[in-house]
Amino acid sequence: MIFYFFLHNFEENKLYKMNKLPKFLTIYYPIILAFICLLYSVTLGLLGYTDEAQYSAHWPGTILLFAIAIRQRRSDLNKKSSRR
Repeated sequence: MIFYFFLHNFEENKLYKMNKLPKFLTIYYPIILAFICLLYSVTLGLLGYTDEAQYSAHWPGTILLFAIAIRQRRSDLNKKSSRR
């Protein structure tokens, strides 16, 4: 009975629904993720793991390029569907 109460409240709570995320996070999540990867690479470099730092230094650029490509394809698909 108590488990059902908590589960029901968890599902009903608007904070845990994906469509209620702040608009800031839904727009800028690739930049935040790329920044975290950049900090990870810098930390590895400062700790002396230079090979690993050089490898992970490519992640932020790749993340941002994929984000651009995905958003461009998404806007292209939205334009095609609105023409029909």
